[in-house]
Amino acid sequence: MSTRRPTLSVLDLVPVRSDQASRDAVAATLSLARVADELGYRRYWLAEHHNMPAVAATNPPVLIGLVAGATREIRVGSGGVMLPNHAPLVVAEQFALLEAAYPGRIDLGIGRAPGSDPVTTYALRHGAGGVSDEAVTRFPEYVDNVLAMMDAEGVAIGIQGRSYPLRATPVATSVPDIWLLGSSDYSARLAAEKGMPYVFAHHFSGSGTAEALELYRSAFRPSAELAEPRTFLTVNAVVAPTTEEAHRLALPQLLAMLALRTGQPLTAQQLVEEAEKVELPEPHRDVVEAMRSRWVIGSPEEARARIDELAAAYAVDEVMVHPVAGAHVGTEPATSPAREETLRLLAQAD
Repeated sequence: MSTRRPTLSVLDLVPVRSDQASRDAVAATLSLARVADELGYRRYWLAEHHNMPAVAATNPPVLIGLVAGATREIRVGSGGVMLPNHAPLVVAEQFALLEAAYPGRIDLGIGRAPGSDPVTTYALRHGAGGVSDEAVTRFPEYVDNVLAMMDAEGVAIGIQGRSYPLRATPVATSVPDIWLLGSSDYSARLAAEKGMPYVFAHHFSGSGTAEALELYRSAFRPSAELAEPRTFLTVNAVVAPTTEEAHRLALPQLLAMLALRTGQPLTAQQLVEEAEKVELPEPHRDVVEAMRSRWVIGSPEEARARIDELAAAYAVDEVMVHPVAGAHVGTEPATSPAREETLRLLAQAD
């Protein structure tokens, strides 16, 4: 385990507040990505979620192209592409093209979850030619297909006794780093078996992280691409000049996650002052406090110390921060100043 301070990265779901249109949320993400790039964050990953009023990250490849074009050095990737929603060749082509445009800067994170509700999942997979659970059960095969088609040599498919070459892009000179993502033991086992990098969704699950990482590390089989296990930690974070302000800024996202976990109607993320007016029943307050205890919320010194503790506890040298700070009434819609401040204060903390 490294004793050095962990490197910082960013996860972004492109949140949409009650005062924003989609274009504002995207503009705020591009500004946040530029801040992360300027501060020396290692990577910037964008999630895939569908039909959620508070999340505009519906199409990671499109967002990755926008973010990579707006930044200079930071690695940009998916956290992740939900592979059962898409044909493997389409994913391979998208990320091979991104790698060709931004060589050495693209990550492809692959997940198995739907990233949405069952009706939207049906619509996504019906369009891709599959309406059953076949895409989920064939996930390991689809991962192999993506890996093979993104190789510079491509893959040969046998058809009627002839070999048909298939490549994600012509004359590829490099390929993205490819990661498996998950929030259960399944992806940990699969990543270990295939010798792939792996990330557990600690920011979302909050439990089972230690067990999943131990399973991945203990079962890991070296591959041609990776000799040793490679992983990092994801955390929700809100950092402000004072602890009190950090907790105020965390409230809108806490209420959004409460709605998701308790089956309430999903809406755009509230502003801080809107969230402070919400009266919660006792059971819901307990859920919020349980989530709050797992997040990184506080002053720069408190937050950085907590991140260092988590990195040491899980034996990782990289922590991917999901900046979830809300916004006050009167904030310019195309900006997310508190999310940017979270990144700045963390990077500058001693």
